[in-house]
Amino acid sequence: MEILFENLLELQFKQMIMWLIGGLLVYLAIKKDMEPTLLLPLGFGTILVNLPFTGAVTQIIDGVKEIGIIDILFDAGIANELFPLLLFIGIGAMIDFAPLMANPKMLFFGAAAQFGIFFTFSLAALLGFDIKDAASIAIIGAADGPTSIFVANYFNSKYIGAIIVAAYSYMALVPIIQPSVIRLITTRNERRIRMEYPRKTVPKIAKILFPIIVTVIAGLIAPRSVALIGFLMFGNLIRECGVLNSLSETAQKELANLITILLGITVSTKMQAELFLTKETILILLLGLIAFIFDTVGGVLFAKIINLFSRKKINPMVGACGISAFPMSARVIHKMGLKEDPQNFLLMHAVGANVAGQIASVIAGGLIIKLVGALL
Repeated sequence: MEILFENLLELQFKQMIMWLIGGLLVYLAIKKDMEPTLLLPLGFGTILVNLPFTGAVTQIIDGVKEIGIIDILFDAGIANELFPLLLFIGIGAMIDFAPLMANPKMLFFGAAAQFGIFFTFSLAALLGFDIKDAASIAIIGAADGPTSIFVANYFNSKYIGAIIVAAYSYMALVPIIQPSVIRLITTRNERRIRMEYPRKTVPKIAKILFPIIVTVIAGLIAPRSVALIGFLMFGNLIRECGVLNSLSETAQKELANLITILLGITVSTKMQAELFLTKETILILLLGLIAFIFDTVGGVLFAKIINLFSRKKINPMVGACGISAFPMSARVIHKMGLKEDPQNFLLMHAVGANVAGQIASVIAGGLIIKLVGALL
């Protein structure tokens, strides 16, 4: 009892607040099913790292510095980008790029929907963030958790905890954020536009060559993205080659789930009260929301501009799928299309734009790294 009383006295008010934040993340994961594979371990880890003298994180105990196990995991898996890269193998194995290959123009929507990243980068810099931190915050708009972790860690951002919470929270909130934004900037007639889908059968050889060609092109355009895009496309090659089906299933399930759990519990080391409870955290959450909103706006407006010159109209909602929240964004847009017109099936177009966004977000991360490197 005496030891318990002493430890309670050591607790600070900020640490108790972090318990509540950790509890909220666990609640959202379990009750609301919001990215549970990441938010649950992150929430539990947040509580864990804000307990005094546990040894979970590096602390001074009785005058001796003890290296925490979670910090060891961070150095082994995130400081060297290992976990995000391994996760990208699993993500690549999950993605079917056939809808994009059958309708290559969807690549333009993937590019247009990255507008929020560069807009938020400029805004964060204007608000006083260091240019490296501004770049790390902007990547929240990629709607891609591993890319956010990769870039924030590359720049050694001290806000990595807030960045990851914002990235994954807003990804989970895509069904709320995107429909609201889309309805504000489109008319009912635009949302009811029907699109013909090219009835092409993508040959197997094209599916095999696609990840190889994309890796080479991305490496030439944005060399800093080649690690991320390379691991993503390697996972896709495992899926499409046809001779590694068991490995493909392992990458999609066991590998992706295990790495996601380790990511959540490991990143929690950056959720310690003194690092997280700052005014900058609130700004980061707001900037992350702005990035998501302007990504959606960029994709929708790009589609509307094309419609000014094109005979075959594009449903502007498809442009919003250019963000990297795959496959959630595609499902949201498909449901919106059916709500406006029960005979309007946008799923294949939406999936094409969505997987294009996955590629574009990784390339955007590489471009941001290259841009910041040129400015420093």
